[in-house]
Amino acid sequence: MGQWQTKDQLTDLLCSLVEYPSITGSNAEIAIMEYLYYILEDCNYYKKHPEHLNLYPLEDGRQLLTALVKKDSKKDTIVLIAHADVVGVEDYGSYENLAFYPKELTQELHKNIDDLPRGAAKDLLTGNWLFGRGTMDMKAGLAIHLSLLEKAMEGQFDGNLLLVAVPDEEVNSEGMLAALPAIADIKSKHKLTYKAAFNGEPMFSKYPGDPAYYLYTGSIGKTLPGFLCYGKETHAGEPFSGLNANLMVSYLAQEMELNEAFIEQVNDERTPPPSSLMQRDLKFEYSVQTPQAAVAMYNVLYMKQTIDELNEKLLNAAQRARAKIINHYHHQASFYLKGTQTSTYSPDIRIFTYEQLYKEAVKRYGEKEVARRQNRLIYQRDQGDRDFSTTLVQSLASLCKDISPMIVLFYSPPFYPAVSSHHDPMIQEIAKVAMDYAKQQYNVDLEEVEYFPGLSDLSFIGPVSAKSPIDDLLKQMPLQGNGFELPTKVMETLAMPIINIGPVGRDPHQWTERLELNYSFEHLPKILTKTIDYFFDM
Repeated sequence: MGQWQTKDQLTDLLCSLVEYPSITGSNAEIAIMEYLYYILEDCNYYKKHPEHLNLYPLEDGRQLLTALVKKDSKKDTIVLIAHADVVGVEDYGSYENLAFYPKELTQELHKNIDDLPRGAAKDLLTGNWLFGRGTMDMKAGLAIHLSLLEKAMEGQFDGNLLLVAVPDEEVNSEGMLAALPAIADIKSKHKLTYKAAFNGEPMFSKYPGDPAYYLYTGSIGKTLPGFLCYGKETHAGEPFSGLNANLMVSYLAQEMELNEAFIEQVNDERTPPPSSLMQRDLKFEYSVQTPQAAVAMYNVLYMKQTIDELNEKLLNAAQRARAKIINHYHHQASFYLKGTQTSTYSPDIRIFTYEQLYKEAVKRYGEKEVARRQNRLIYQRDQGDRDFSTTLVQSLASLCKDISPMIVLFYSPPFYPAVSSHHDPMIQEIAKVAMDYAKQQYNVDLEEVEYFPGLSDLSFIGPVSAKSPIDDLLKQMPLQGNGFELPTKVMETLAMPIINIGPVGRDPHQWTERLELNYSFEHLPKILTKTIDYFFDM
């Protein structure tokens, strides 16, 4: 018996992982990778094969880990994908200091059960749930992958396992993007054949109290479209001599927020409508001048839609906002301007994509001058991806201010391509094995869902499900090639069938995040073992 095989052993392993407060971007995000390396290098297999265990640095000093277990001369390999970072813990309130100590937090909640929502309190009383940040998302999945790796070290599987543990999944997926070249290098160096990628992200409830169990044969896509509203500044005492960018962005919010036109349905699965993730003007000091520019960014999820279809919906929303902005302006002017008074300004708002605006700037100043200005901004950059994307677009708008006011559609990272192996015969067979075994052995009805709804790093390694090429979106992303690079060529080279079979938990990214222990640490490891055994026998 190994050290990570029983429910108690896996619970202890999980707690040791959770005790690293590996919030994305923190030093503990580096430390947890070093801890993973430490516990694996102590295994006999890696003492004999140290070259199969590696840490790879990201550009910012963080690290990702790869751990290969190779079976003799076998080539067939399953890639196990897991992330070790978590979101912050400010939402824990008075329990914040216990957020990374699952056993202690769970014990404390027993003393203060009235603090919990009804569903969480009900779970707590069963004695079969462990609370804490990262218990569900997704250190339980990582712990189970370590148990599978241990079985591979003991020679259980007739093939190879490659664990890829990454940072930064919760923010930009920089860890997975940096892992792609490493995965390609390992494939070449060890002459491997990647047959499939398994992820261990937890099941997501479809509704509060959902009792169903799921596995996923794909992962939902996410875009982050932004609208730069570039108005015409004026003194607040002469409001009808210009156009306030805040007015423009407010009408865009009405057209975008929760807009049902963006809901996509594939069989019984539906994407939620857009939500604003950022909205603000770009005036950073107080004065009585109206804001010239404002920006809004929206979370837009998709499954099989093309980028062209998404763009059409986004531009239609901008067109409707345009009409309402102009109508609002003239309607309000009619109340303020009396008799012979007329406004000296009449807004005619232009709508552009980033690509179109770039061409307009080049038409005025030439490609070399536009590139020089943007390169200067890149060299001086001190902003994150979202803010710097906005800065690049605003700089182009200022070069073309003679055609303002304008609304400019662009995209910012992160971008998660929608991927699916739902129609892959091998994945369908594997899913059936898992579902049949779960039913026969544990009377658990596992249900296949095509798209994992919580976003995952499988987006960068699975088969793209939309018909349009990813480059259609990257053309509208100012940061692509300017400090950010989505490695589409490597992604295409590595694309492999995917499946996500993970533990049961509830309330990801909430202070009541928790993991169910019986299924997750007793049944699931055996379901995965059966599935992998079958896979290598196919």
